[in-house]
Amino acid sequence: MIFILLAFIGSVQVASAHISIWHPSMWGFNVTDKSYPYDNRPVTPLADYTFDQWWFHGHLDHPPHKEDVFELPAGQTVTTELACNKGATSFFASSEGGDIRQGDNPCPNAPMSEYHTNGPDDLKGCSLAIAYKSDVTQVQPEDFTVFSVNHTCVFHRFTDFQVPAAMPPCPKGGCICAWFWIHSEDSGSEQNYMNGFQCNITGSTSNVALAKPEVARRCGADPKRNKMEAAPGNCTYGAKQPFYWFQKERNNVFEDQYAPPFYLDLYNFKDGAQDDIFQNSYPGGLPSPSPNSTFVPTPVIFGAAASATIDSGPSSSPLTPSSPSSSSVSSSPQTTTEAAPAAPPSAQVSVIVSTSVVLTTQVVTVTASVPAITPTPTAAPVISTAAAVSPSASSTVTEYSFQFVTVTAALPGVPSAVPSVSSVESSPPVKSRDGLTRSEQV
Repeated sequence: MIFILLAFIGSVQVASAHISIWHPSMWGFNVTDKSYPYDNRPVTPLADYTFDQWWFHGHLDHPPHKEDVFELPAGQTVTTELACNKGATSFFASSEGGDIRQGDNPCPNAPMSEYHTNGPDDLKGCSLAIAYKSDVTQVQPEDFTVFSVNHTCVFHRFTDFQVPAAMPPCPKGGCICAWFWIHSEDSGSEQNYMNGFQCNITGSTSNVALAKPEVARRCGADPKRNKMEAAPGNCTYGAKQPFYWFQKERNNVFEDQYAPPFYLDLYNFKDGAQDDIFQNSYPGGLPSPSPNSTFVPTPVIFGAAASATIDSGPSSSPLTPSSPSSSSVSSSPQTTTEAAPAAPPSAQVSVIVSTSVVLTTQVVTVTASVPAITPTPTAAPVISTAAAVSPSASSTVTEYSFQFVTVTAALPGVPSAVPSVSSVESSPPVKSRDGLTRSEQV
């Protein structure tokens, strides 16, 4: 009987734990119910607290070791562990209750109501946010930007988050991240959850900073409140702050207890990576949202292909084709120490720029129908090794390979930190969207 009673008490302790993200990089990783005069374990919900109590869960005096960092690879997916007790995770060894893992179950020996859901149709999503500061004492609520959302949170111990491909590198010393969650109003009292942790972006290929995050607006369909249609023009687009809600101080949303904010389409938090949070995501700017607006901005997504047409301008070569038949561009990076030859015949060159490839120099192959003449040595282009196409009596169709200076150009749909476009002839420096003149690169 004593054994059964102890087992029952243990299960009640687990069941009353609510939920948290778990990783050694977090503040408060080793906090127990004995660490504070009140229950301030990482899983304890936050409601009606002062700023010092709810900010980083009040755990700033319990920092992680400086070498415990959660890595976030740009453009990839990371798996986190969410659970009602550390003993239900891979880090059970430092749990006061030992190993109670039960596969993907976030709350072993507990009903779903302990993680505040009535089932898969009642999930409200959670998020990861980042602040590009390495000193946690300098981080303010307005510094956090939500960069990834999972709509099926919380239902699984192993919860995946997608990292945007365009995330810039963190400053020396890393970044500060946090996990945020607000559960359904259908199960339990109104509560907010926040757990901070040390993080670092790895594999970054972009230096474009995040835009200033704004407060998310309630703009999606809300049948529970007889709002059957979404109002996309009323959404907050681009970088958004997490929800700070239902506390005594520093709230940024003020919905009542029966209509809490969620990391869902209801607030324009799409499932997965938040790919439009960068300073160049909306080159044309963002209009002020309004319930009566019908304008929905289209973001530029890092990694997507963009096309542009470049006019080579007046030709400086004596080889003037009578009727160009076709043009093609080879975008394979080349390395050379030779000087660039004279400009080729005037032509329209269609260029496909992949934002994930860095070009330093290019070889442009132009196929043209030209008069059957022999170029003079001073104007001769570099002739490729490709054999000439069958000549006609009056003209010869030949492939010429030209090597040109790479000039940085600001193109619609291409972030300023991604590869340059090779012009057919050297051009003066081009001003990008940020107004800065980029130097030519050879």
